[in-house]
Amino acid sequence: MPEKNARVLSLALVNPTAVTPSRLVATPGALALAREVLRIEAQAVAALSDRINADFSSAVDLLLACSGRVVVSGVGKSGHIARKIAATFASTGTPSLFMHAAEAAHGDLGMITRGDVVLALSYSGEGDELLTMLPVAKRLGTPLIAITGNPASALARLADAHIDVHVEKEACPLNLAPTSSTTAMLAMGDALAIACLDARGFGPDDFARAHPGGALGRKLLTYVRDIMRTGDQIPSVGVGATVMDALHEITRKQIGVTAIVDERGELAGLFTDGDLRRLLEKVGDIRDVKVAEVMTRNPLTIAPDVLAAEAAQVMERHRKNVLLAISPGHALVGVLSMPDLLAAKVI
Repeated sequence: MPEKNARVLSLALVNPTAVTPSRLVATPGALALAREVLRIEAQAVAALSDRINADFSSAVDLLLACSGRVVVSGVGKSGHIARKIAATFASTGTPSLFMHAAEAAHGDLGMITRGDVVLALSYSGEGDELLTMLPVAKRLGTPLIAITGNPASALARLADAHIDVHVEKEACPLNLAPTSSTTAMLAMGDALAIACLDARGFGPDDFARAHPGGALGRKLLTYVRDIMRTGDQIPSVGVGATVMDALHEITRKQIGVTAIVDERGELAGLFTDGDLRRLLEKVGDIRDVKVAEVMTRNPLTIAPDVLAAEAAQVMERHRKNVLLAISPGHALVGVLSMPDLLAAKVI
């Protein structure tokens, strides 16, 4: 047996807990501490509202004037926060990238151009990696925005705009692990990004273009015309049809309704399987009944250029499973059902 394995086996025989950790469970003290962490971090973020001042405005002005990209940089925990802030800027209309401060001196400084703005994050404001890269940015004439917890730091003094995110204490019981400070940095970065979003007039369509994948993209980019049933898929009968004709059409198209159209193809009404049940209870023999006599006139409709997400809201508000899509001339052009919305993952 190899010496290392023999040593582990020997430890296990003498003291099993030496190699097999005991089962740990959360104690009431741990839960109380968790609540205290959230309280401290919430207070730290709330205190930032007083820092939304002329310095913050100067930073926003520099970001809006940027003709290139916002290069967000940091190291350690600040680097992780910087990466997220860069992603938020990029997805909300401000072209941005993350540059790791430790890699900057090894070639990544080539990412910075004259048209860029550097956004540097360091709670101490004295990190060697960031301070080393700044002379290069200064020679290029690239503006610098600094987010630190120390207004007297070297980074703060070198910055064209400085935002103070000082916190009274970390949420860590030892007051050592970056917790409140990183939360404050992240919140301030979000505030900058959203201030720029608003100033640029960045809207839902712009957001959708930056998020074409996933649920956000589907909700913001999918229109009724994209998923409605058209052509032969539309359940419809003419105004001269009988209820039996309507029943056959409902059965064929399998969405529980049929539209009734006139000779010009314009919508005249709607007949549903619910209408059929009520009619059977009322008259019994329906063979000779004309559908135009019992249809719902002026049914709920929607335009094909409306967002599918809005159509879903209309359905939910009116408790309908189907909407008829009509053109400006009132011609029936499509049918949208709740299963269609589900299949398109709009809801």
